[in-house]
Amino acid sequence: MNSPLHPVLVHLPLGLAVIMPLISAGVLLAWFKGWLNARAWAVVVLLQLALAVGGFAAMQSGERDEDNVERVVPESAMEAHEKAAQVFIWIATATLALSAAALVVPGEKFKQGVALATVAGTLGVLGAGYVTGKKGGELVYSHNAASVYAAPAGAPAGGKVLEHRDAD
Repeated sequence: MNSPLHPVLVHLPLGLAVIMPLISAGVLLAWFKGWLNARAWAVVVLLQLALAVGGFAAMQSGERDEDNVERVVPESAMEAHEKAAQVFIWIATATLALSAAALVVPGEKFKQGVALATVAGTLGVLGAGYVTGKKGGELVYSHNAASVYAAPAGAPAGGKVLEHRDAD
């Protein structure tokens, strides 16, 4: 059976969700202090874009894997994870829009104010990412979702069973 793509893709948006509050706050502080100019904020926008796009890709791959795991996972648990992922994507997208707005609104102080709102948004993304990841972990560890991809006991993944011989 093919390995699922979803567990591979979720790590980018969740990892970025953890570090974006620090990165965005650090870039904003450097911008406020004059150590960096407003153009440095583009790094935050690009990372937030990667987070949002990565989250969307992870959500789509989860939809594809749903058919395989629905026979072992209760529907209510899968729906809870899916709803949490949708909230994560909405907050990540709104935060992306805020971060981009900080580059284009007029006035330096207004730009920094929108950037500060973005920092707050990244904290919301972090919280939503935590909830989504926790519910996904419950699917795997409490409801045994990964079992549908596991090889039978004694068989190497993706291969045939090898016989073990005792040494003579």
